[in-house]
Amino acid sequence: MTRPVHVMVVTPHPDDAEFGVAGTVCRWTGEGKDVIYVVCTNGDKGTSDPTMKPEELARIREQEQLAASKLLGVREVIFLRHPDQTLEDTPEFRKEIVRLIRTYKPETVVTADPYRRYVWHRDHRITGQVTLDAIFPYARDFHSYPDLLEEGLQPHRVKEVLLWGAQEPNYRTDITATFATKVAALRCHKSQTGDNPSERLEERLRERHKMFAQDQDYELAEAFYRVEIQW
Repeated sequence: MTRPVHVMVVTPHPDDAEFGVAGTVCRWTGEGKDVIYVVCTNGDKGTSDPTMKPEELARIREQEQLAASKLLGVREVIFLRHPDQTLEDTPEFRKEIVRLIRTYKPETVVTADPYRRYVWHRDHRITGQVTLDAIFPYARDFHSYPDLLEEGLQPHRVKEVLLWGAQEPNYRTDITATFATKVAALRCHKSQTGDNPSERLEERLRERHKMFAQDQDYELAEAFYRVEIQW
């Protein structure tokens, strides 16, 4: 039987979780919490280099994600390997997430906010929406996907959801002590940040996370929309 986890992070592409929640993940793992990543796409279109083959990019990005996750103390990384830019809200995709929720039984699920207005990567919107639907009602309800019951995967109730990329966040976490590790994890994604990422990356991130920490009693924060699930 798979050991339950405290947190499941469902991320559209390799590197999205590092931008969205890595500082908080590092804090959680430092507290002894088990965190797993579910990476929905292989990121095979995430390049401006016309000579890069999609299959090679997918291989590189998977290795980058493993390196970043190791730095953060993530217990396990699950790669669903859907092609980049192809996610759709389908029963099959939703069932993949339901299966993982019932298998790992997380207390908290973190994913991209599907309700961000106007310009937002479609894979982010779809990942967030499918994950929310998987949490409620499908992972919870006994008769949803009855074949999963036959596999021994009983219903599970997630206690809270954190959505990164929210335009109106209502919850913040202190990442002052873990910010350097967040930056180091992002720099593992060399296909996205370059072989020699400039100091500007760190400066830009620091400015962003200072803004999130406004009116707080700490310097740097990650911001989310938090939903407690009581049904």
